[in-house]
Amino acid sequence: MTKRIVKTDEEWKQELTREQYEICIRKGTEYPFSGKYVNSKEKGTYKCVCCRNELFDSNDKFESGTGWPSFSRPIDNESIEDHRDLSHGMRRTEVVCKKCGAHLGHVFNDGPYSTGKRYCINSIALNLNKSGYT
Repeated sequence: MTKRIVKTDEEWKQELTREQYEICIRKGTEYPFSGKYVNSKEKGTYKCVCCRNELFDSNDKFESGTGWPSFSRPIDNESIEDHRDLSHGMRRTEVVCKKCGAHLGHVFNDGPYSTGKRYCINSIALNLNKSGYT
């Protein structure tokens, strides 16, 4: 992993759209079934919208019916970090980009048999890179 990216709120505001800033930096969430990757079947690598760190592979994406893109695993254990999240009166595990700290979504223990994990990720936090996939 390369050196961690650290930017001020003002720097992020200059680089990101308002929606990207609200979700990735302010830890918001997009409305269910509203994201561009919810129903996507395109092949590729999903990268962090903030720093282009590779996060998830389309081969690990599955239909969870929750309204957000869901993945059974990250590309590798060095691409993301898990943080305890007690906001909104819930006990959850937040998923952030390990390279820049951007909020991506949450991980739950109700995923496919292969891993038992469901990484529930905001579409707006991702960019799909289709190069190298057919």
